[in-house]
Amino acid sequence: MDATQKRIVLGVTGSIAAYKAGDIIRELRRKQMDIKVVMTPEASRFISETMLASLSRNPVATDIFSPQPYGMVPHIDLAQGMDLFLVAPATANCLARFAHGMADDLLSALFLATRSPTLMAPAMHPAMYAHPMVQANIKILKENGAFFIDPIYAEVACGHKGQGHLASVEDICARVQEILFQLQPFKDKTVLITAGPTREFIDSVRYLSNPSSGRMGFALAEAAQKRGAHVILVSGPTALLPPEGVRFVPVTTAEEMKTEVERHFPDADMIIMSAAVTDFKPVKRIESKIKKEKGFSNIQLEATPDILSGLGKKKLKRQILVGFAAEDRDMIQNAKKKLEQKNLDLIVANDISQSGVGFDSETNQVTLITSSGEIKSLPKEKKERIAERILEHLENLQKNNT
Repeated sequence: MDATQKRIVLGVTGSIAAYKAGDIIRELRRKQMDIKVVMTPEASRFISETMLASLSRNPVATDIFSPQPYGMVPHIDLAQGMDLFLVAPATANCLARFAHGMADDLLSALFLATRSPTLMAPAMHPAMYAHPMVQANIKILKENGAFFIDPIYAEVACGHKGQGHLASVEDICARVQEILFQLQPFKDKTVLITAGPTREFIDSVRYLSNPSSGRMGFALAEAAQKRGAHVILVSGPTALLPPEGVRFVPVTTAEEMKTEVERHFPDADMIIMSAAVTDFKPVKRIESKIKKEKGFSNIQLEATPDILSGLGKKKLKRQILVGFAAEDRDMIQNAKKKLEQKNLDLIVANDISQSGVGFDSETNQVTLITSSGEIKSLPKEKKERIAERILEHLENLQKNNT
C-alpha cells in the first residue's frame, strides 16, 4: 500500500441499509483509499461477508474472540494507523453501545480503541431516530468528537416517510474526504521530530543514558503524520516500532543525533525536539570491556553537544522550533529561561518529580509555554492525547507564522 494512501475502517451494522456498504466501498476505492471492513453479526443478515471482502480487497473482520486476519487483538491492531473510522450504516443499537462505552463485540471495542476521527452515518426508522434516547446518545458522541452525517427525509423500507434513510453514498464519501482534508493542516509540511534517549558509552558494553521510553516523540510523529505532514523521526534506542508512513532515522549517541538533525533541519517547517539527550559523556571511551576485578575509580565527563541551542541560532522565520523541559523543581521558571536562551517558539515543560509523569510512563502532564508569553497547563493524560494537544497548539502557531 502507498504510504500516502488513506486508510479507512468501515463498520457495517445490522440495518437494511447495510446493502449500501458495497457502494460506499466502491466509491472510496475510486478515491484511492484502502478499506478494511468490520461487520457486526447482525449485519451479515443483510449483506455477504464474501461480497464486502471482494469489493474492499481486504479480509473482513467479524468476531472479537475468533482467529482474525488482523492480528491476535484485532480491535487494537485495526485501530493502529487508521486515518478514519466510518460507521455506515450506524443503527440505534450501535450508537447506544458507543455512547455508553460498551465493548463486548469487535466493532464497539474498536470504537474505544481508536484515536482516529470517527464518522457516523445513522440509518433507522424515523420514529427511532427521533426518539429522545437516540438523540441523547448522538449528543454524547458529538460532544466527544465524533462526526455525523445526518440521515435524510425519505421513504424507508417499511413504507413510512421521515428522517431516518441513510445519507446518499456520494454525500457520505464526500464527507469522508472533507474530514480528512480538514484534518490535514500540515499537508506539504515537513516535521522533524526527535525521540527517545541517547547513549554515551563508557566502554564496549556500559553507557550513560536516561529512562526515556520514546513514547512521547513517537506519539508526536504519528499525530503529525495524520495531519498530512511528511515526518522525519530521529530516535535514540527504544523498544517502539515507528509509525507507518514516517521516515525513521535511528541513532545512538548525542553526536549522531546532532548530525542527523542538522542534515534534515534546513528542509523542516517544524522541529519538535522531544528526545532526552544525555547531557554528559565520558571524555575517553574505553574500547574493550572494563573487567570488574580491575574496576575504575572515576569517570571524567564532558558535555554533549547542545543540539537545541544550535538550532535556535540557525532558525529561519518560517520555521517553528519546539523544545521540551523535564524539570524536578522550579519548572515554569526553568522552562521560560530555556525558551528564551534557545530561541524557541514553544516549550513543553513537565515536572518529573510527579508519579506517572514523564520518563518511561504511558502518561504525562505538561505545561505549554510560548514565546509570546502564553502559558497553558494540560491535564494528566495518555501521551497519545498529549501529543494531539501539542499538535493542535502548533496548528495555531503555524497560522500565526504564515
